[in-house]
Amino acid sequence: MHPIHDVDVLLLLATALASKRRPAELAEIMAAADLLHGSIPLDVDLAAAFVRLSAHALISEEAGRFTLTPDALEFMAGLPRMRKAEPAERLLAVKQELAGYTPKGEGAAIRLATEQISAAIMAHRVFLKSPGRNMLVPRPKAAVDKAKRPGQWRKPDSGRRHDRS
Repeated sequence: MHPIHDVDVLLLLATALASKRRPAELAEIMAAADLLHGSIPLDVDLAAAFVRLSAHALISEEAGRFTLTPDALEFMAGLPRMRKAEPAERLLAVKQELAGYTPKGEGAAIRLATEQISAAIMAHRVFLKSPGRNMLVPRPKAAVDKAKRPGQWRKPDSGRRHDRS
């Protein structure tokens, strides 16, 4: 699959993240892309990425929702485990693996209008301003004071046992 665009890699990872349990809506994919990259690419670039990835049989559409194809799931399972890696490192690892990927067949191209993608981006931005929480956004890490560790502390045992007579 040549050439590999950064938008393709981001869209593939965002779709994988958003569609873990069920096929994802377009706004959910935009939320995942925002989470992974910190911003959402242009609607024109996303529309072209959908066409490229679906033509290489990596993304499929089911009733207006998107998911990874079995080939893409197999491809993603072959990636090294990077649970604690930064998103930029994950994107680079997927891009390197995608460069060596050869599609097993042709897929049906998904052609989305830029207006449809723009509407999904706006829906995501409106949701961010609402008081509800986005389930894709990670919880903020609490700053732990190293001098004061949580938990109950006991005094060290002096080695003698107390008489209980």
